Amino acid sequence: MNIREYDIVALTENVAAQHKQSNLPIILKRGQVGTVLMDFNQEAYLVDFADSHGNTYAMETISTNLLMKLIYEPSEVYA
Repeated sequence: MNIREYDIVALTENVAAQHKQSNLPIILKRGQVGTVLMDFNQEAYLVDFADSHGNTYAMETISTNLLMKLIYEPSEVYA
């Protein structure tokens, strides 16, 4: 399943990052949800991580193997 810009993704592992406002180091935890902003040849993605109020707290380039696309609708099954 290809990840595209504006897809919602979750981390599959913890990732070290930098807090956008304070520039202090933070850990983005496995399961942390973000929005894909840019695709780097499907090898990595720029992901925006925001709180429940829409405030960005981190924006990081994340390798494809550390992301899982979130799915909201069931897939159709064909016989």
